[in-house]
Amino acid sequence: MVGFFSLVTGYPGPSGFGSASTAEQVTEGLDASKLTAIITGGASGIGLETAQVLALRGAHVIIAARNMEAAYNAKALILENNPKARIDTIQLDLSSLKSVRAFAEEFLSMDLPLNILINNAGIMFCPFQLSKDGIELQFATNHLGHFLLTNLLLEKMKSTAKSTGIEGRIVNLSSIAHHHTYGRGINFEQLNDPTAYSDKKAYGQSKLANILHAKELSRRLKEEGANITVNSVHPGLIMTNLMKHSLFVMNLIKVFTYMCWKNVPQGAATTCFVATHPSLKGVTAKYFQDCNEDKPNILADDEKLAKDLWQFSEKLVKSAL
Repeated sequence: MVGFFSLVTGYPGPSGFGSASTAEQVTEGLDASKLTAIITGGASGIGLETAQVLALRGAHVIIAARNMEAAYNAKALILENNPKARIDTIQLDLSSLKSVRAFAEEFLSMDLPLNILINNAGIMFCPFQLSKDGIELQFATNHLGHFLLTNLLLEKMKSTAKSTGIEGRIVNLSSIAHHHTYGRGINFEQLNDPTAYSDKKAYGQSKLANILHAKELSRRLKEEGANITVNSVHPGLIMTNLMKHSLFVMNLIKVFTYMCWKNVPQGAATTCFVATHPSLKGVTAKYFQDCNEDKPNILADDEKLAKDLWQFSEKLVKSAL
């Protein structure tokens, strides 16, 4: 388990990396020229850093973003620093299942392979709102949109892994906040009830859902014998646009916990490590923090809860058709 000492000092764990490691350091020497990666939320923050570093290592990167102006600017920035980078942009609003389907359709029409899917985008601590499909917004954006996106792209990932012999990898960005959720973990019955809503617990619920999704998908893929791993990560505490709804509170917390915070290159390190590092070949259904395996909340290991969430998510997706 990642300890406080390692977190604040950056002392490396068993992987050889730690909280001070950057995305460039954990991918040093990597040849990703045969890989194609989709990164949701790849136009800003740690998503952009992940896109930059994977492109630097030669991967063909698809930036999936709601704001296309930001996506174009991100592409221009990456090309400015790396003229040989292979970057494409496709619009994706994860809070709209229609948009998720349109993204998948556009990507599949490009007839590209797909080796890596990084479910990075998210929102945090927002006031109670319903998505365009009538689903609580944090759950809809952070979990359900990624759930549908992953399912729509899964056959492409399976066929790519089979034809190339290269292991496919799916990475769900969770958070240490998954420890702070509703009592049962996922508040199925009151998901859309504003009277039961807590912006902090709803965020924790969506981040717990990211881990449960990874575990249940991993179980299903192992049963099939598919050459794809699915893991979840906590990137660390990083000040990004994700915190726009709680900027004052987070800045106040940062004053007292400044030793635990990371910069953006450090924040993208665990994602890049789990998505690409050779040492993790065959490793699946795990939770990582500071580039090392860590122990999630006990609810994250509840197989029944994971299966219930999968069925619940399928029903929500079907009801939005």
